[in-house]
Amino acid sequence: MAESGELIHAKLRPPLEVALAKAVKGMPRISSMPGQMLFEPKVDGYRVVIFSEEERTSLWSRQGKDLTRYFPELQETARDMIPPGCVVDGEAVVWSEGRLNFEALQRRLSAGREGLLSMVQELPASFIGFDVLAVAGRDARNLPLSDRRALLEELGKLWSPPLSVCPQTSDRELASEWFEDVKGAGFEGVMVKSSIQPYLGGKRIWLKSKHISELDVVCAAVIGPVEQPTEIVAGLPIGGELRIVGRSSSLNSSDRRSLAGWLRPAVGAHPWPSSVRGTALDRFNRDASPVQLTLVEPVVVEVGADAAWSGKSFRHSLRFRRVRPELDPASVEVPARLQQ
Repeated sequence: MAESGELIHAKLRPPLEVALAKAVKGMPRISSMPGQMLFEPKVDGYRVVIFSEEERTSLWSRQGKDLTRYFPELQETARDMIPPGCVVDGEAVVWSEGRLNFEALQRRLSAGREGLLSMVQELPASFIGFDVLAVAGRDARNLPLSDRRALLEELGKLWSPPLSVCPQTSDRELASEWFEDVKGAGFEGVMVKSSIQPYLGGKRIWLKSKHISELDVVCAAVIGPVEQPTEIVAGLPIGGELRIVGRSSSLNSSDRRSLAGWLRPAVGAHPWPSSVRGTALDRFNRDASPVQLTLVEPVVVEVGADAAWSGKSFRHSLRFRRVRPELDPASVEVPARLQQ
């Protein structure tokens, strides 16, 4: 066997670009991908690549950030259960009351040493592996997914919680059941992959079919002028007040015109300030730079949203559907599915 310093060659050392996925609506057609289609539950966590070496086991984010210190329990377990020379791709997650708790993951990145240790004790993290990039120092990325999956399952025989292998199936009917059944646990949908594809870092080689549902929110501010709004700032009644719960993706020209026709500049007292920190619009964006809001008289709009809800805000951008002028903003409630 090679010396420990040779187990992972330079081209396999962190940070590495990870394979990405393109969002699609609903379950893809059988002809959507080459080879056999393989399905996995889409986990709502932090994308993490684990590098196991003789001298150190480390965890790296999709953006190439070293996350090791934020997940000491996973580092320790991975050091014991993943042989040196292996690189494993997956998701770090936190389970809380039977559901995935993304907000608990987010808090780790801003916690001090004592706070982090407390979180590790109270809400320990788990790792769900779904791909292997190297085994025994050998680059596996050029292998088809079916072969990489076999290597991953072989590694998984050595694992026990908090490490696990992500479920996978070629059964489209079972995948459809996953798509419908996992919403209650905080999953986001289903990943779709090709059995014959190699692992191409930085490329959108997979498909992600996410739960998209319509709901009514209160638009009490926009980004941009009233006559040409570029984004909606969405609110829902939480804790007795209208809280900002997210923002929409950029509006196209048709949607801008449709929305602008119903917008009126705010008059009198307003539940929101005219300037907020970026984290108020997107609590999972670490950029806290001020964002100017154009305050408007509240109006109800229907938006499309996926299942990624923290309990206080949406993780991903909302999609504008239409204005609901016939509805009273005071009648809008937090949907039951978000209160589970």
